[in-house]
Amino acid sequence: MSKLNYFIIAGLLRVVGWLSLGNAQKIGKWIGLLTWKLPTKSRQVTDTNLSICLPDLSDTDRSAMSKASMIQTGQTMMEVPLMWEWPVQKCLNLIKETKGLELIDEAMSSGKGLILLAPHLGNWELVGLFFSSRYKMAALYSPPNMPEFEDYMIKVRGRLGSELVRGDRRGLIRLTSILREGGVAGILPDQSPRGKGNAYAPFFGMEVRTMTLVSKLMQKTGANALITYAERLPDASGFRIVVKRTEPGLGEKDPVVATTALNRSIEHCVLDIPEQYQWEYKRMRHRPPGEANPYKPDQVC
Repeated sequence: MSKLNYFIIAGLLRVVGWLSLGNAQKIGKWIGLLTWKLPTKSRQVTDTNLSICLPDLSDTDRSAMSKASMIQTGQTMMEVPLMWEWPVQKCLNLIKETKGLELIDEAMSSGKGLILLAPHLGNWELVGLFFSSRYKMAALYSPPNMPEFEDYMIKVRGRLGSELVRGDRRGLIRLTSILREGGVAGILPDQSPRGKGNAYAPFFGMEVRTMTLVSKLMQKTGANALITYAERLPDASGFRIVVKRTEPGLGEKDPVVATTALNRSIEHCVLDIPEQYQWEYKRMRHRPPGEANPYKPDQVC
């Protein structure tokens, strides 16, 4: 059954991969609108996150932001097959503008490794392609539930030689080695981590479980860190790659200081284009013990 599911999904990805960017975004827009209008869990989570993270918005503005976010998420969902199925150069041709690339050159000139943080903002798959086309790069990933799909994912994401490493002990050893060699490591920093490598730090004012991996890698390897995203431009005209400095304290030994700096770095990027952030993710579900679960107020963490 698992193999059958894989062939169905792989077939759908290939079919969507025949679309143009404009048509994919149009379909994604309607998927997002439908998901927003219906009483879906995604709509509920989005509204909850926006009420926590952007409390100064009026009810009207928050509803508009929720709608825009769902549309953008629908477009992201439809763009992913393009990033996986299109020829690499065709994907890279979608990048019409860049901002802050001199920060990459500055960081790499030191001879140290570079950790590139790419939150779930805009099109993060395009970010990976762009930077793996320029640098020796490894990216941390969590294996999907479908084993057959893992091979496909590694193949399409590694088309330019980018190395995908699992988020286990062996993978982290490999990531450390690459950074010590002066390479680049890509990490999605705004996931709720599992295991012991975490601390509680504020994210838009709410204490949530946050990964300590970034600070530990910086301490072990002396690597620099920057944060980046691919902003979706209007009217299917392409994307803008943006690179920014991270907040001071990201490499500190104190895990709360380091994770607070990490979350603030993400916040600053999100506030640049809040409608393109994946508010549909339950980022606040892991809170300090005894605190209420915002998605299930009758339950405590």
